[in-house]
Amino acid sequence: MQKQTTLWIIIEGSKILLCMKKRWFWKWLYNCWAWWKCEINESIEEAMIRELEEETTLKTNKENLENYWVLHFYFEENNDWNQDVNLFLIKNYSWTPKETEEMRPEWFEIDEIPYDKMWEDAYIWVPRVINKEKVEYNFWFWKNWKMIKYEKIV
Repeated sequence: MQKQTTLWIIIEGSKILLCMKKRWFWKWLYNCWAWWKCEINESIEEAMIRELEEETTLKTNKENLENYWVLHFYFEENNDWNQDVNLFLIKNYSWTPKETEEMRPEWFEIDEIPYDKMWEDAYIWVPRVINKEKVEYNFWFWKNWKMIKYEKIV
C-alpha cells in the first residue's frame, strides 16, 4: 500500500491560491496546497486539517472539505516517495494568507496560473480540478523529478 498524503485547493471567484514551497519536496515551485502524509490512526481528513493549520495557519473543519480527486505518484529511483495524493477543495475557512517557514501564499487569476513554475503534471490535472471534474491519474517521475509518463484513470 502506498503512503497516503493530502493536498488542498482554494478557489475564490476567478482566483486560485498557490503557495511557493520554500523547503523539502517541490522547493521553489508553486503548489496549490500544503502537502504531507497521514499519521498512524489519522484519517485523511484529519491529516488535511492538521497540515493546513501547521503549514499555513488556515483553519477549517471536515464539513468544509470536498474530496474529488486522487493522484498516484511513482518515483522510478526512490519507491519510498511513492504516494497516493488525496486532493480536497476547501469551501469555507478562517484565514488571512500569511507566509510561513514552509510556504509563501499568493493569489493568481485562474487564466494566469504559472504552470511553468509548477511540477510538470500540474497542467494536466489542475484545469480539470478547477472545473470540479472527478479525476484520477497515475504519474511516473524520474530521479530528477521529471515526468516520464502519465495515465488518466478517470
